[in-house]
Amino acid sequence: MAKLQAGNGVQWKDNKSQRGTVENLAEYESSSLGSDSELNGFGNTEIQTDKYGFIGGAQQSTGENEDIPPDVLRQREAKWLDMLNSWDKWMAKKHKKVKLRCQKGIPPSLRSRAWLYLSGGKVKKEQNLGKFQELDRQPGDPKWLDVIEKDLHRQFPFHEMFAARGGYGQQDLFQVLKAYTVYRPEEGYCQAQAPIAAVLLMHMPAEDAFWGLVQICEKYLPGYYSAGLEAIQLDGEILFALLKRVSPVAHRHLKKHKIDPILYMTEWFMCAFSRTLPWASVLRVWDMFFCEGVKIIFRVGLVLLKCMLGSQEKLKVCQGQYETMELLRSIEPRYMQEAFLVQEITELAISERDIEKEHLSQLRRWKETRGELHCKSPPRMHGAKAIMAAEPPSRQDLKQHPTIIVEVPPTTESKGKKPKKTKTEKKKDTSPPLNPYPLPNDPTLPSDNLSPSESEHLQKDTPLQGSNQSLSSAEQDTYL
Repeated sequence: MAKLQAGNGVQWKDNKSQRGTVENLAEYESSSLGSDSELNGFGNTEIQTDKYGFIGGAQQSTGENEDIPPDVLRQREAKWLDMLNSWDKWMAKKHKKVKLRCQKGIPPSLRSRAWLYLSGGKVKKEQNLGKFQELDRQPGDPKWLDVIEKDLHRQFPFHEMFAARGGYGQQDLFQVLKAYTVYRPEEGYCQAQAPIAAVLLMHMPAEDAFWGLVQICEKYLPGYYSAGLEAIQLDGEILFALLKRVSPVAHRHLKKHKIDPILYMTEWFMCAFSRTLPWASVLRVWDMFFCEGVKIIFRVGLVLLKCMLGSQEKLKVCQGQYETMELLRSIEPRYMQEAFLVQEITELAISERDIEKEHLSQLRRWKETRGELHCKSPPRMHGAKAIMAAEPPSRQDLKQHPTIIVEVPPTTESKGKKPKKTKTEKKKDTSPPLNPYPLPNDPTLPSDNLSPSESEHLQKDTPLQGSNQSLSSAEQDTYL
C-alpha cells in the first residue's frame, strides 16, 4: 500500500500499524514531526501563539478568518446558556434549533460544556462519579503504557499544551489514554485515539475528556479503534459508494486506478479530520459532529473528494495512482477554509438514512466475500438526539455545577447580633469607617493604640488573611 500522510499526522502504511505496536512505532521515532530538535528550538525564542494555542505548524491560524463581533458572540453565549439550563427540553422539542446553532458554531467559552452535553459525556460522568479516579489508580497493562508513552510527543507538537515533553498536557493525555485501556481492556489502545483525546483536552479537564473519548469510541465511531479495523474498512466502502452519487467523475477516477478507500480516508475518519483541516474548520466540524453524528465526517470526506477530483480539468494532473494520492495528501486550502467548508457540508444532502442503507448493503457484500465480521461493534448513534433517546438522562444528571464557588469567611462581628443604633447615635457617628484592609501609612490604622495581642487578633479576623482558602473550584477556571 502507498504511504499516506495528511496534515501533520503520523504516517500509516497499513491497517496493522494503527494498532500501536512497538515494531511500527520504531519508524516514527525518526519522523521530523514532533522531534526534539523542533521542540527545543522554542526554548530560547519568544513564543508567539495564535488564538487557539498553536505556535507553528500547518494548523496555526493565519488570521484570515474574521472574528465574530463581540456583541453577536455575547448573544450566542446567552442563548447557549439558556439551552444548557434546560437541555432535556431543548433536545426534545427544539432539536432543529440546537442543530442550527451548532452549525453556526458553538461559542468558544461554552464549547467544552456543549460538547459534553451533546455527546452524553456529562450524563456518563454523573452516572459514574469517581470511576475515572478509580481507573487512574490502577496500574494498567505495560504493553499499552509503553506504546502510549512513545506516542505522546507526536500529538499536536506545535500546540503550546503539548509542546513540552512531560508537560501538563502530555501528562493529562497519558492519564486519559491509560484510563481508557483499563476501562476497555479488550479494545486496548489505538494510535488514532490520541489526537481525539488531545483535542478534547484542549477544551476540558482530563476527567471530562475521558468521558468524551468514551462516547466517541462507543457511540459515534464504534469499532473504529478495535483490532482488525473492520468498521473503518466498511465505512470506506460506504464513502466510496456515496461518492458515486455526489461526484461520478471522482468515483470513476478512483475506481479506474483501483485506489482503495482505506488509503485516503483512514486518517480522515479515525481522527475526525483533526489532523487534516485548519483549526478553525476542525472546531466547526466537531461542533456539528457532536450534534449530528458521523454523517458530518462522511460529508467532509465527500466534499474534499468532489472538490479535488470532481472535474476532468483537475484529473489532467493526476494520471495515475501515485499522482492521485499526492493530490489528496495536499488538499487546496480554499476547499478547507471554514466558511466554504461549512456551507458545503450543510448543503450536501447525505442523511443518516443514506448511510445506514449503504451500511447494510456493504455488510452483505462483506459477508459474501470475506465471511462474518470478527469484531461486532455496538450500533452507531447518529448524533446527540439518538444518544439521549437511547439512554434518557435524569434531571439530576444534567444539572450544571458552578465552576467557581466563592465562600465568604464569617467575621467576628457577624457571629453576634449587632445592636441597632438610634437616629441620634447615627448622626453623632461622623467618623470615617475603619478600613478593613489598612495600609501601613493609613491614618485609620488602629494598631498603634492596641496591645500586641489585640493587634494580632485583629489581623487574624480580617478576611484578607484567609483569601487563599476563600476561593474553591471543582473545575479549572480555564474550562468555563
